[in-house]
Amino acid sequence: MAEAITWEEYVGLARRYLATGKLDDDELNRKRSIAAELRRDRERALTHRGPVSITARTADLHWLDYWANMDAVRRWLDTEGGAEAARALWAREDRTEGQLPPDGAVIARIRAFSSSMPADVISGAGSRLRTISVLLMALDAERFPPFKTKQLNNAYQHIGYHMPPHDADEGTLYEHALGFFDRVIEESAARELQRPSNRLEAQSVVWGIEYDLPVEVEENADVVDDAADVSDPQLPPDLGVLAEELLFDIDCLRTIEKLLDDKRQVIFTGPPGTGKTYVARRLAACLAGSPKRVRLVQFHPSYAYEDFVQGFRPSLQQGQPNFALKSGPLLEAEDQARGERNVKHFLVIDEINRGNLAKVFGELYFLLGIPR
Repeated sequence: MAEAITWEEYVGLARRYLATGKLDDDELNRKRSIAAELRRDRERALTHRGPVSITARTADLHWLDYWANMDAVRRWLDTEGGAEAARALWAREDRTEGQLPPDGAVIARIRAFSSSMPADVISGAGSRLRTISVLLMALDAERFPPFKTKQLNNAYQHIGYHMPPHDADEGTLYEHALGFFDRVIEESAARELQRPSNRLEAQSVVWGIEYDLPVEVEENADVVDDAADVSDPQLPPDLGVLAEELLFDIDCLRTIEKLLDDKRQVIFTGPPGTGKTYVARRLAACLAGSPKRVRLVQFHPSYAYEDFVQGFRPSLQQGQPNFALKSGPLLEAEDQARGERNVKHFLVIDEINRGNLAKVFGELYFLLGIPR
């Protein structure tokens, strides 16, 4: 693990990330949109009895990558016990004035909700909290942002912030995360950085820093396990083991491997929420020999060549606003592959159908049809 940096350096990284202009477009806008839909689900649940329905768009919840085992959670919320647990999690602090509960009350609610959830719905404190944190966005996303184990553990080690106990429950993990987000806001304000100004912005800034400057967690570090975290898949030794884990026919995976060797590209199709991205990342990590050689990028309607390949992005130069030429994920993946020529590297594109391919690929569109 790399040596921890100072808060001065970390806030400098935050300043650099904010200068890219990605905070709102890549993180906050969609999170706030999801939170608005969840608030409507909450109001409906608190005013009507019966099953609790989550109407927030499945694709957007998958985009957050925090909603573990969504179908099982939805089925549980349809039961009487699940619906009551959700109403208790979402309850108003003051039914007359509609006030929101303080942090301490929310931590207690997290523990109660988790203890009500059957183990076969989601197992593992980190994975359970990942889903609970999505539901908490219905209360106030700026106070109760999403949670994900890997990025937070990386951030804690990056800055030398104390780690949560190895046996921490969901409430302790979330309380620890909120304290860290508050510290990020405090340290940023002390250095005259106006954003992040709330926990949702702090969480998004931390995510932006950790995705651009990943910090590897030591195997024996005192961290909380999150077995369902697909962003850091456990590497199976071969395709046979992976096929068993994914419940796939081994011949199917071997066919995909041959197509990749021949065409160097393959597209997974199917209904939303069926695990296409999960399978792609697990298979890519297996074929590459390491998840470090797999890069994920997600297309959306406003995504362009300047984002994917290379373009000028806002930056600060000697304290003055300016523009700097910045490589996108395609060139970053290429640079990494050049340094390891004897092994395979993969770029996984999520939601490729949502992007304007001619706009994103530019002249590289021609290369998609060229065989090896």
